Amino acid sequence: MSDDFRRNMALFPIGIVMRLTDLTARQIRYYEQHELVMPARTGGNQRLYSFNDVERLLEIKDLIEKGVNIAGIKQVLLPVPQDGSEVTVLNEQTEVKRKELTELTDSQLHKMLKQQLLSEKRPGRVSLIQGELSRFFH
Repeated sequence: MSDDFRRNMALFPIGIVMRLTDLTARQIRYYEQHELVMPARTGGNQRLYSFNDVERLLEIKDLIEKGVNIAGIKQVLLPVPQDGSEVTVLNEQTEVKRKELTELTDSQLHKMLKQQLLSEKRPGRVSLIQGELSRFFH
């Protein structure tokens, strides 16, 4: 399984994303309305986010904290491409992974996210500053 596919797997419900990013559900839905993040949806219409979605939300949060408005963020972070390169994937494999994640403790989940976000195997993408991530990991 490729690293890009793994990073695009729809794994996290909004509750976990809220804990990982310190954003409210309303903020996350607002960014979705502005097409800055496009989570996958289950048959029951539940949003599921990938590692890439979480990283993008952290980037948005960082820009907001620096005083950039939504219009500026849209200029900096182009809308999520629909060509498949960064689209969140929802399939049987992601369902199995998501069920495994529900059994993880917070510390295991944070460790997994940290490994993905600090991964150097992402050509063309700047990894997040380690200092920015430190507030999420104990």
